Amino acid sequence: MSASFTRREAWRNRFLILPSVLLLAAFVAYPAGFAVYTSLTNEALSGPAAMNPRFVGLANYAKLLTDQNFWRSLAITFWFVLFSAIIGQLILGLMSAMLLNRRFALRPLVNAIILMPNAVPEVVAALMWASMLAAGEYGTLNNIVAWFGVDPQRWLTSFPLTMIIIVNIWRGIGFAMILMTSGLSSISDELYEAARMDGANTSQIFRRITLPLLVPTIFLYLLVSTVSTIAIFGLVFALTRGGPAGSTELIGIYIYNQSFNSYQLGYGSAVAVVVLVFSLVIGMLYVRALKVDV
Repeated sequence: MSASFTRREAWRNRFLILPSVLLLAAFVAYPAGFAVYTSLTNEALSGPAAMNPRFVGLANYAKLLTDQNFWRSLAITFWFVLFSAIIGQLILGLMSAMLLNRRFALRPLVNAIILMPNAVPEVVAALMWASMLAAGEYGTLNNIVAWFGVDPQRWLTSFPLTMIIIVNIWRGIGFAMILMTSGLSSISDELYEAARMDGANTSQIFRRITLPLLVPTIFLYLLVSTVSTIAIFGLVFALTRGGPAGSTELIGIYIYNQSFNSYQLGYGSAVAVVVLVFSLVIGMLYVRALKVDV
């Protein structure tokens, strides 16, 4: 009787997860497999290869290794992820979480201001920032810096990478704050009380208690934010389209340009497969550092 019940429970659990498995197969496994197949062909959107694509093996990957534009795009993506997700969002998100962990009069308002960017659609956020960073006297940022005697700037032309890093930090602080807040809430107040009774100051409490106990939460955040920031596309594309002169051509925009502007679907798929492998490696490193099953 017990064995029969166990079998029924096992089949019921398989049935419950079947929709998720089908969705993953349809929207993750199949597109990834098709991208791998396409990367081994010379498929294109125009020319003879559009009508009769042929198998070329690892030719696209060999081309990728010598493509300076690919390596430049990878370097731009590295700096973008480092300064916007790993440094900017993490530090400001942690500071916001620690601030909101205290009680003060305007706490709900500050919380709403920090979370607001997450409620704004990506393209709407990009258009809003495009207006703020517009060149000339009509740009919001130019009007602000004019109060300090600074001449109007072409922000998205003179400082393109810096501007998209700032925009991405602004958009991602809320998510970092939510994760850091959950990590802070799991730390017992008794630890802080004991530390204060032993004479520890605020800096020592942060370095010896808060930060070590937040390490799992920090690594979990880094895992999610790093992979998602590598794949970012819409926000930057709407702001700069990868320009000027390719200075903000992140790897996602590079894949788009190769696939749909240069019409090289096979080569664009090869770049996408390499980025997928990079993301998987980064994810495994974070999970190994986290030392938990994620």
